[in-house]
Amino acid sequence: MDYMRAYCYYKQSPKAELDQTNTIKAMGMMQIFMNTHPGSARTKEAADIIQICRDKMERKDYLSAQLYFDIGQFRAAGVAFTSLLSTYPETTKGDEYKFMIIKSYYKFAEMSIEEKKPERYEQVITECNDFIDRYPESKLAKEVQHYLTLSQTNIKNLANEQTKTST
Repeated sequence: MDYMRAYCYYKQSPKAELDQTNTIKAMGMMQIFMNTHPGSARTKEAADIIQICRDKMERKDYLSAQLYFDIGQFRAAGVAFTSLLSTYPETTKGDEYKFMIIKSYYKFAEMSIEEKKPERYEQVITECNDFIDRYPESKLAKEVQHYLTLSQTNIKNLANEQTKTST
């Protein structure tokens, strides 16, 4: 009965774009079921349902972060993708999320006022180096290297412009 109650919440769980209250309840109730009935034949099914719900929650968070990026709120996108990566560290899409962090912060740096650009490009460089350390075999490594080079070049150009204007 405990399993079926949790399963009902799981079946009421809507697509990722909508409110996930029932998904969260289903995950909690399935976990309680697994804790209180460890020898049940449905324990594996409960674990699978929890994973399906986690995947749905990850997708919802991804869609939110991507929406920030799509509407040009690049700082918010960077924060949202960072949160996504820290909430779901075991994800198979970690390199993609990290790449979106880099891309978001780069675009944010580009749109910044001149005084803020150097520190914001430094943040991009830090994120690029972290990416290279974490995901050296990623298919996105070449693009990350491109953002790293661009950011370093932009910092040098900004320093040169400051030198010219101060003399």
